[in-house]
Amino acid sequence: MGAIILLHRWLGIAFCLLFAMWFATGIVMHFVPFPSLTEAERVAGLAPVDHAQVTIPASDAVAASGVADATRVRLIQRSDGPVYIVSGPSHLRAIRASGRGDASVTSPDIALAIAQEHARNRGFDAAGAVIVARADYDQWTVPNGFDRHRPLFRVALGDAAGTEVYVSSLTGEVVLDTTRNERAWNLVGSVLHWIYPTVLRSNWALWDSVVWTLSLLASIAALLGALLGISRIGIRGRQISPYRGWHALHHLIGLVATVFVLTWIFSGWLSMDHGRLFSRGQLTPAESDIMNAWPDWPVVSSFVRQPISSSAREVEWFAFNGDVYRRDRVALGSQILVRAGDAGRDRQTGLLSAHEVQDLTTRLAAGCDAPSVLAVNDDYPARSIVAAAPAYRSRCGDLWFDIDSANGSVLQRLDASRRAYRWFYSALHTLDFPILVTHPLLRDVLIVSLCALGMLFSVTGIVIGWRRLRSSFIARRV
Repeated sequence: MGAIILLHRWLGIAFCLLFAMWFATGIVMHFVPFPSLTEAERVAGLAPVDHAQVTIPASDAVAASGVADATRVRLIQRSDGPVYIVSGPSHLRAIRASGRGDASVTSPDIALAIAQEHARNRGFDAAGAVIVARADYDQWTVPNGFDRHRPLFRVALGDAAGTEVYVSSLTGEVVLDTTRNERAWNLVGSVLHWIYPTVLRSNWALWDSVVWTLSLLASIAALLGALLGISRIGIRGRQISPYRGWHALHHLIGLVATVFVLTWIFSGWLSMDHGRLFSRGQLTPAESDIMNAWPDWPVVSSFVRQPISSSAREVEWFAFNGDVYRRDRVALGSQILVRAGDAGRDRQTGLLSAHEVQDLTTRLAAGCDAPSVLAVNDDYPARSIVAAAPAYRSRCGDLWFDIDSANGSVLQRLDASRRAYRWFYSALHTLDFPILVTHPLLRDVLIVSLCALGMLFSVTGIVIGWRRLRSSFIARRV
């Protein structure tokens, strides 16, 4: 017990400020998430493709790109003309649709024009837009998802909301937007909560090790405190706590908040798991080979007989179960989907069918049931990239695959470990239990109340720790 007291005391002194910060910033994060470009915003910023300027087929763009493992090709309209974006698991490249030239963005003027067009399409005033910077990293582009687009042009639109957009130098796409309000709240929210300063987060391995270690030590401090607090209940007759003053307040609040503090700190540590204890939900190499099989790009020429929709804002070619498909993205919730060689085929829904999904998943794993459509309130939710389009779940014994009916991508790979992780991390840390998700106001109240209680508990620890340090310092001086 003496060792537990000593260890809890000094771990508590070391981490009480961190605990208070995590609880306070957790409240902010619940209402203001880290900046991102939503799918609705991305699609709204796209202009209809000018087919008159497209002079080469997608297969020629693949050949010109040099991307040997290309699995998807997209055609978008930029301010400087239509561009093919050829992507594979390891590489990404933009090729001009009016020729075979490289379409990466090196000129600030072009980046500015792209940002202005995107803004105008979304109804923003971009007359005063200016290039602010061209850099690999800043505070809002540290996530690994931007690695394929670095360096990025940051463009300030000059509007009332202080909107800034980021243009990829590799593809010329707008990949992120932020507003003054988002940036301000995130500086006291996500940036503090995730310990996300640019200089640290730009080195993913170092950041991962630092935050994982701090979270583990914090979890140990919380566990020791819980053991100590419970062992001290009723130690003096009818009194619940044997302590007085701030120590008693710390003890009593700790007893009330023990379950939440322990589960929240522990689940926060699990957010940094990254495959250490639980599976990462990624396809195995064999499964990836099936999903990302190199398509027969020359067959794309057969789509000539199936003209692209004149209102298409984005056209994508992709392989699914050995066939090449083309999807014309007309709007956020509308697309046209055709398969090579299926001229005249009736495909009113513009989506992959359950039968097509089953044909693929039976190649991924044995014993797969017929795919089912995921319910909105499913315990393991997944959403299609197209609004209202279904996501299919194929259960192959203990292994589940969730497939997007709009573009054939794997939304989730759920084995027993990953399903357990959903509850140990997501449910415990964000309280996204199905019953609470259906009652968002109740969930909001619970999150704010519990985090406020945790913050108050941490403040009592800060006072106790400060008094301990001050008395130790004075005793040493004397």
